[in-house]
Amino acid sequence: MSALFSPLQIKDVHFRNRIGISPMCQYSSVEGVANDWHLVHLVSRAIGGAGLIIAEATAVSPEGRITPSCAGLWQDGQIEPLLRINNLIKQHGAVPAIQLGHAGRKASAAAPWDGGAHLADDQGGWPLIAPTDQAFDQDSTRLMKAPSMISLADIQRIQQAFVASTLRALAAGYQMVELHGAHGYLLHSFFSPLVNRRTDAYGGDLRGRARMMLETVEAVRAVWPENLPLAVRLSVSDWTEGGLTVEDNIQMTRWLLERGVDLVDCSGGGATPAARASIGNHTVKQVGIAGQIRAATGIKTMAVGEIIDAHQAEAIIASGQADIALIARQSLRDPYWPAHAAAQLGVPSKPMMPTQNGFYVGT
Repeated sequence: MSALFSPLQIKDVHFRNRIGISPMCQYSSVEGVANDWHLVHLVSRAIGGAGLIIAEATAVSPEGRITPSCAGLWQDGQIEPLLRINNLIKQHGAVPAIQLGHAGRKASAAAPWDGGAHLADDQGGWPLIAPTDQAFDQDSTRLMKAPSMISLADIQRIQQAFVASTLRALAAGYQMVELHGAHGYLLHSFFSPLVNRRTDAYGGDLRGRARMMLETVEAVRAVWPENLPLAVRLSVSDWTEGGLTVEDNIQMTRWLLERGVDLVDCSGGGATPAARASIGNHTVKQVGIAGQIRAATGIKTMAVGEIIDAHQAEAIIASGQADIALIARQSLRDPYWPAHAAAQLGVPSKPMMPTQNGFYVGT
């Protein structure tokens, strides 16, 4: 039997297989509201056979968006379009999840196809907040906008924004919430020593730098139903000297487990320009680190990073490196990748396909 196509149960949520669609920013929302593009993008991948569909990074407040066109869940008017999408995802056999986050000092930027540089406040941008007052990239003209150092009052405000967005996610029909603690965004920038040089209770040693994440998780877990899974995406290494290590993230994972987190989504990098997000050889190491974290803590993990081949994904699950293999760009190339992977692995594809498709092409 294929490990990749074995079912998975986490609390009251049943995943038909171990294939997940990783959150991918679409930069296509208007005032944070989802539209028909998001419906087609997400639902087509449920029709394609994935077990888990994670919606893109979704801001908990307007200033937490990466770009003006990013998704949001900071007001009730953003719920209804997501509910429609999620009902269709469930209808086609997949679990809808959402990644909630705050972009911190990487916010207020143009879409990547428009250059991705910070936008001035009078050009559609907005002021930034972060655990530091240093710009993300002081040596270029791309992400050089300096943030204000976040105050204790703003920390509490943002944590409550995560709570409010989590409640809206529940109303929108999501069955899993993932908090974005990677890629140099706000929660990760608190944890990384490359960024956080604070001397108050939210800085200093590993436990102090972890405090923002852990308090936010506690607040979210208090309102997210106990029978539904909660995940956190971590940058499991900063990939540069002086940054977060695997051992740091194993300790963070132990703290997250104590606070009711069920899965860790193992990504990497992004804290600074030198700590690049995972590419090339880093992605191979990253999958291995997912296995290290899983073995050291007992938590369920999701592996991500250039997973493109059915046998590659099968090996990740069969070897115990992860419980879910997340695909991203490959699913953009082929929304029906799970059905094609099943055929490659000798697994019947018809059960995971809609009747309208399976009747004609299912095996």
